[in-house]
Amino acid sequence: MWLVLAAVVSTWLFLSSERQVVLAGHDSVLRPTLSGKAIIHTGPVLPDVRLDVGGPVGVDVTLGKTELRSMDELFERYAVLGSAPDGQRAVVVEMVESMLVAAVLRGAAISLTIVAGVVLIWRLPGSSRRADLRRQLSAATRTRHGLTAAGVGAVTVSLLAVAVWQPWGESIAPASDKEAGPVSGDWTLLADFLGPEIPVPDELAGVEVRGDAYANQTRRLVASAVDTYNSSRTFYEKVVEKVPDLALREPAEDETVVALVSDRHDNVGMDSVMRAIADEGGATGILGGGDDTSTGSDWETFSLDSLTDASDGLDKWAVTGNHDHGPTVGDYLADRGWTMLEGEVVDGPGGSTLLGAPDPRTSGLGNWIDEKGVSLEDAGSKLADIACASKEEGTPVATLLVHDPALGRETLRRGCATLVVGGHRHVHQGPTEVTGENGETGWTYTNGTTGGAAYAFAMGKIRRTAEVTLITYADGLPVGLQSIELETNGALTAHEYVPLERPAESE
Repeated sequence: MWLVLAAVVSTWLFLSSERQVVLAGHDSVLRPTLSGKAIIHTGPVLPDVRLDVGGPVGVDVTLGKTELRSMDELFERYAVLGSAPDGQRAVVVEMVESMLVAAVLRGAAISLTIVAGVVLIWRLPGSSRRADLRRQLSAATRTRHGLTAAGVGAVTVSLLAVAVWQPWGESIAPASDKEAGPVSGDWTLLADFLGPEIPVPDELAGVEVRGDAYANQTRRLVASAVDTYNSSRTFYEKVVEKVPDLALREPAEDETVVALVSDRHDNVGMDSVMRAIADEGGATGILGGGDDTSTGSDWETFSLDSLTDASDGLDKWAVTGNHDHGPTVGDYLADRGWTMLEGEVVDGPGGSTLLGAPDPRTSGLGNWIDEKGVSLEDAGSKLADIACASKEEGTPVATLLVHDPALGRETLRRGCATLVVGGHRHVHQGPTEVTGENGETGWTYTNGTTGGAAYAFAMGKIRRTAEVTLITYADGLPVGLQSIELETNGALTAHEYVPLERPAESE
């Protein structure tokens, strides 16, 4: 009885659940269904979208507000995310699973409360007493006292059920988002909507659209999105296929490799390339050099979702860049398993030590430095103080991870770190050897833009040379780097491995 009741209550709770989540850059409301389809309500202007999900549990998504400069930019975003959907898919799956678990737990608790209450009420008095109680209850409910007692009992049970259910925790979605309804019209295959003159990729053959917006302008935007989707997917798929042919250095058994990425600027298409290079090069971790977004806004969390999904199973460290304004990027990544560096020496790759800090030009510095609005030089001096203090305490810094390697210039000048890595300039530079004032040898290295970014927002095909760097560690120290660059024409090149060789000590 309890299992049946729990299944019924849990199913009802699950299907009446909803969550607010950022999808495709929109504040969205997600609801589970048993339709086996994903239905996306885009609003009154654009057509709704429906596609099969390959299982009995579907989702109903209502897109809310977002930030954009033009409809063309919005459709390009949709197209690129559609060509690299893993990050957004992972978010949806996580939300649906959380709603299912919550519904099952609540349903089980509510059902157990009901069944236990019924059993206790029935069994505790005994058979003869139950007969007396039935007679007394029949008479008592006719009195004011009896009605009051019954009312108190009903209210108590109701409050207990509501406390377990907790409907107030279901959603914090704005009313305008929750009440947004679908546009009118019948579902039409995307191929029929676009017409025979516009080819639709095979994987989009089952996608349907619905809406009154059949004007030429809307059809042009959708057609452009399909073309962007196809070109982005094809471009990056071909690049990934080339990765096994790269002449990547194979690490020794006692070596550890990590992938260095920086300046992705929302280009989720490169994430599959990064992971392919990391896997092929034997990397077990990733260093994020910042500028994963263009403005650090909430709507750009799709980029962070994609990077996190592509880094699944890897050790993850990161700093925020000057474009990652505010606390959103750092907090979001930290909540998803990234170690965000904020001015403290931590355990790094291969038993090494790692120091890093957010770029001081962001508005969210964290607590690694007390003053706000400090200069790059002041922040660099503060980092050097931390690194040198750690060295004096017997824990020298192997790697200093910053967004702009200029932030580590003072640390290297004092000879308090082995390797400074970052990005920011969107151009490869180094590794360059630096001899500190204490005679210690260090290196500085600038990774180019992993997103192939020419501007702050870089979705789609790369606009300049993109780069991922593999860093090798041994005996707790960085011992070499290998740069892999992707040109705008799709040419993928693995450059020679560069060892970080220290001068031989004089006898």
